[in-house]
Amino acid sequence: MNHEDFMQKAVELSLENMRAGKGGPFWAVVVKGWKIVWQWANHVTSENDPTAHAEVVAIRDACKNLWSFQLDDCIIYTSCEPCPMCMWAIYRARPKAVYYANDRKDAAWIWFDDDFIYQELEKKMEERSLPIHRLESENALKVFEEWKEKNDKIEY
Repeated sequence: MNHEDFMQKAVELSLENMRAGKGGPFWAVVVKGWKIVWQWANHVTSENDPTAHAEVVAIRDACKNLWSFQLDDCIIYTSCEPCPMCMWAIYRARPKAVYYANDRKDAAWIWFDDDFIYQELEKKMEERSLPIHRLESENALKVFEEWKEKNDKIEY
């Protein structure tokens, strides 16, 4: 299989998922060594979980299957440009590449708010539509200080 084959699989399965009523028209495929390690669909509405995006769940399950919290030497193929949450998860998983079909403007055209969220993240906190406030805590900083000094931590 090649890049186009894996993308075609993601697109075909996104259509099947949508038609089955399990979630939006999104699917992600995680590949390592030109073999599918894991794949998953968007199940936001069927699981009542706003984080059950195809990329996030595929990353979770692929990492479990690979016994690693990173997707070293893996490629992710997704039927749409990842939303900010999925993009964050992808960066944290550290695959070697990501390929997508539709982009955020295409998603906005079918009333998904990914592009809106990208725009919101570019704004200063006080200019965003969702009020977000910092409550500083001396104790919270102490936890971070202890983590910084912890000798047996697994860094990620």
